[in-house]
Amino acid sequence: MKTIQQLMNLKGRKALVTGGKGFIGRAVCETLQELEAQVKILDLPECDLKDEKATRDFVQNAITEMKGLDILIHCAAYVGTTKLPGWSSPFEEQTVKAWDEALRVNVTSAFVAVQEAKKALEASGCGSVILFNSIYGVVGPDMRLYEGTEMHNPVAGGVSKGGLLQLSRYLSTILAPKVRVNTISPGGVWRKQPEGFQERYVARTPLKRMATEEDMKGAVAYLASDLSRYVTGHNLMVDGGWTTW
Repeated sequence: MKTIQQLMNLKGRKALVTGGKGFIGRAVCETLQELEAQVKILDLPECDLKDEKATRDFVQNAITEMKGLDILIHCAAYVGTTKLPGWSSPFEEQTVKAWDEALRVNVTSAFVAVQEAKKALEASGCGSVILFNSIYGVVGPDMRLYEGTEMHNPVAGGVSKGGLLQLSRYLSTILAPKVRVNTISPGGVWRKQPEGFQERYVARTPLKRMATEEDMKGAVAYLASDLSRYVTGHNLMVDGGWTTW
């Protein structure tokens, strides 16, 4: 029987992380590197995930450069602070253009990346895909949290994340048994939000705080490594208990 240290070690494994330059993406890459994986980042400005050909080319070039692929993690997403007209706005001001772009980045690019990486992941012998979701891919937003602030909860954010969760379920069946596919759904991450929002969010969370990027590291280590080699199709909630009530 292998030890925990042996099961979690990623030495010799190759990983590609979309959105690896973002807040959560950096924590993901740091985790993989600490476990001795080789990491390649797909992010702006090197590649625009809205561009299908550019995304496919980047994935293939990464696989060629690393001589294979064992782990694919999709962190890239439009979030509440994304500066796009018609995105983080009151519902009646949200636009179809913003909706389309969000679904393109949050869901379609994940489909494209996994499709392009499929052969390499299957050849790995330990292929693992992790899609980063959100609590709002599982439950509806509590708009009372945003009262008195300039923050908004774009409808396409939740819809796209719900789609990403179903994509994970779908992929976990068709890529089995060679590749595992799982999802991580973080709760709200502390980013110096307005005090009123923070207070209401914490009051509604059983663990009485917002998440940090560091809270994602254990989930990534678990799902990327052999610690979870009999786990697929799972959505790991890292939300401080938010969705339990």
